[in-house]
Amino acid sequence: MSMDAITAVAQAEAEAKAAVAAAEAKARQLVNEAEAAGKAAVEAALAKAGKELSELAAKAAQEAEAKAAELTKEAETKKAALRTEAGAKLEQAADLVVERIVNS
Repeated sequence: MSMDAITAVAQAEAEAKAAVAAAEAKARQLVNEAEAAGKAAVEAALAKAGKELSELAAKAAQEAEAKAAELTKEAETKKAALRTEAGAKLEQAADLVVERIVNS
């Protein structure tokens, strides 16, 4: 081979090595960018999920408080009705006792 051919081959090899190195560097850069974008997306999703969880927990707490208040009101109403009924039965029982005593 002539010196020009050897020089051309050496230059082509150097250019190929440079192109491979540039491609490897670009690939590393793309991988790093993709990893950074992935991490950012995961962090954003976690933040969004945390916010939604907090909102759902607050909503559930409000609904639970409302239901508890409703149940308390119902219980108070039933208690008042039972007291009224018990009062009426107490009067009937007292009348029955008095009647038995008088009739004895």
